[in-house]
Amino acid sequence: MMGVEHIENILHLDGTVVTAIADPNAERRAIGAATVRELGGTDVVQFADYREMLSSGLIDAVVIVTPNMTHVDVLSDVLSTDLHVMVEKPLCTTIEDCQQVVDAAAASAPGRVVWMGLEYRYMPPTTAMLDEIRSGTVGNVKMVAIREHRFPFLEKVGDWNRFNRNTGGTFVEKCCHFFDLMRLIADAEPVRVYASGAQDVNHLDESYNGETPDILDNGFVIVDFDNGVRGLLDLCMFAEASKNEQEISVTGDKGKLEAMVTESILRIGRRADGQHVITERSIADDSIRHVGLHNGASYLEHVDFLDAIRSQTPAKVTLIDGMKSVAIGIAAHRSVELGRAVEMSEVMVGG
Repeated sequence: MMGVEHIENILHLDGTVVTAIADPNAERRAIGAATVRELGGTDVVQFADYREMLSSGLIDAVVIVTPNMTHVDVLSDVLSTDLHVMVEKPLCTTIEDCQQVVDAAAASAPGRVVWMGLEYRYMPPTTAMLDEIRSGTVGNVKMVAIREHRFPFLEKVGDWNRFNRNTGGTFVEKCCHFFDLMRLIADAEPVRVYASGAQDVNHLDESYNGETPDILDNGFVIVDFDNGVRGLLDLCMFAEASKNEQEISVTGDKGKLEAMVTESILRIGRRADGQHVITERSIADDSIRHVGLHNGASYLEHVDFLDAIRSQTPAKVTLIDGMKSVAIGIAAHRSVELGRAVEMSEVMVGG
């Protein structure tokens, strides 16, 4: 699904072509190639082994859209070349693997762009909210609350996403996006995480080789940041009957912002003005050529990735951003298991 999403975005950019696809699954390769043809692209070369594609000479940039547990190996192999690369979230499933690829990127070919795929940064109502925060609308940020109430995990090839050992766990697989946004909004680093979560509804009647899925389907996560900002994540994955799949609230000493991501609405309230008037505006970005599955966020992410390649400037979203978002998710899972707050120093390599 996400492979097709990226193909569609690439083919809506100016001066880009999809030349090759690598996937061990022949059916998925064919779907990818058909997508290219449907959008007016030329026939692509198909590889069963991505390593053959990397050495083919057919590409100058690669997008990694593989199962989470494969990221460390695939990205490590890409980083041994001079190809530009974007890797989908989450970066890896363990902090040790994240650190391995971060170190490899730091030692890799100069001038190449290594981009972390965290497209929720690019959701139009979210970017509008970030602009308001930076302009001082809410004053000093004190609290960040993110709610995602949505449908269960989708079916994936081989059902790899049904088990924590493959995904890193729900708070890594699904929620690294939101922990990344918390870091952006707080403009600070996390120091402590407390979480409560469970698998209460979803996938309990499924069995894979006699094994029942172990992925959480709901939870709360509180994150303390080193500047005093507090973040809250409210996740429920059996809440399809929701008007907005994602809602983000940011409160400061001068006001409050609310982003309704599905409706693409931003609400602004200012206590500092004394009137307590709430304004609301619809958010649209006319530059988006392909809306896709993420309200155009993936397209805008590719625009910046391409611009970084052409202008030879560093990535705006880095593997370190990816590692820190994974680390918060891992700390949240550890907190659930231990029934206590977890210091980030317990999670990070060398901590």
